[in-house]
Amino acid sequence: MPIRVFIVDDHYMVIEGIRSLLQDEKNIEWTGHASNASSCLAFLHQQQPDIILMDINLPDRNGIELCKEVKEKYPSVFVIGLSTFNQQSFIQKMMENGASGYVLKNATQEELMEAIITVSAGKTYLSFEAGVALQKQKDNAIVLTRREKEVLELIAAGMTNNEIATKLFVSSTTVDTHRKNLLLKFAVKNTASLIKMAVQMQMIE
Repeated sequence: MPIRVFIVDDHYMVIEGIRSLLQDEKNIEWTGHASNASSCLAFLHQQQPDIILMDINLPDRNGIELCKEVKEKYPSVFVIGLSTFNQQSFIQKMMENGASGYVLKNATQEELMEAIITVSAGKTYLSFEAGVALQKQKDNAIVLTRREKEVLELIAAGMTNNEIATKLFVSSTTVDTHRKNLLLKFAVKNTASLIKMAVQMQMIE
């Protein structure tokens, strides 16, 4: 029986890239893709694949929340986190929410196949970089990119997304993505908690 694989990602190039890596594999059956969380859940309502390759950054909600909902509703479906983020907090939260594996988007065909086969056998798979990231940051240190630190400081200064976007010469959508990533990394639900925690950790003054 081939392993039925489904992908949730909002980037067409990523979907096509992974599909082309897997299409010649005899023991893989491509069941389709979704570009957001709601269409993923609609698909699962009709049929369940064996494995979902799930992006963390989705347009309607993050993959970490989606992973939790999928595992609650369809416990037999295995989830492999798929991301450009080699960040300990993302990996850890994804695994805590029921993911069976975590692979970076720069994975080779061999690595992707190894992840799918390992997870479909009921085991856990972490890509080499993801494993290293978890090992390195066992002290739960929060690592911010330079731009995330800038956005955090401007949020703390009371600026809105639009004001931050103007100041940094980026779109407000980009700022919103940084804001969501900051909430995820600090594991908080709102801006007030984010600022409070960042001050406590001496990341901002």
